[in-house]
Amino acid sequence: MVVVAHPDDETVGIGGHLTALSQATIIHVTDGAPRNMRDAYAHGFATWQDYAEARRGELAAAMGEASIDVDQLLNVGMPDQEAAHNLVPLALQLAGLFRDSRPRFVCTHPFEGGHPDHDAIAFAVHAACWLTEGTGLVPPAVVEMAFYHASPAGRVYQRFLGDTAKTSLEIPLDGAALERKQKMLSHFVTQRSVLAPFDSPVERFRAAPHYNFLSLPNGGRLLYEELKLGLTGPEWLTLARAASEELGSMPR
Repeated sequence: MVVVAHPDDETVGIGGHLTALSQATIIHVTDGAPRNMRDAYAHGFATWQDYAEARRGELAAAMGEASIDVDQLLNVGMPDQEAAHNLVPLALQLAGLFRDSRPRFVCTHPFEGGHPDHDAIAFAVHAACWLTEGTGLVPPAVVEMAFYHASPAGRVYQRFLGDTAKTSLEIPLDGAALERKQKMLSHFVTQRSVLAPFDSPVERFRAAPHYNFLSLPNGGRLLYEELKLGLTGPEWLTLARAASEELGSMPR
């Protein structure tokens, strides 16, 4: 199972290997359309619904390159940039999917302060694993994919925060896999400028570490604050604390 925030995140994170995961279910938590309309207007769409539909079409075309059928795609349908406001229902929904599907592993986002939706999905996946374990079932292993985060020198793409050769698995893409991934990325026409920096011929994965979601990641250096993506660090702490209390424990 692949659990990501937005249409295109699956391609950035694991696009070069999706053909080897022919039975995978890919879950997109948001519809990719922020309700503030800034992105929709910038791409010439009059409504967020039209923008979301365009992003669904781009996703279907990209997945076709990897032989992933649209029936393998599940969209939770939350608004882009609002996943952090829905941590509890998302964790509960994912826990139900884990119990029903029994995936051996889940590929998802790290908790790095890059995008608020990414951090929300990381929280929800870990919480869902904790809830699954609480029912007596073995939860899936959580495997992280490399996306982006802030650093003192600027933005870092497709590498993990604090990454070393000992903490992650680096898999170079051969010619065919790299060409296929580039074709997949090219289908996301509305995201062309956003995806331009994601040109690494290497995909990186690691076993998820134990996070304290009630502390800000990356020493409080949050790229989503810089980009004004609808959330601040203090707001994250308030939402994560409330969700942890409602779920009955802090997911670790």
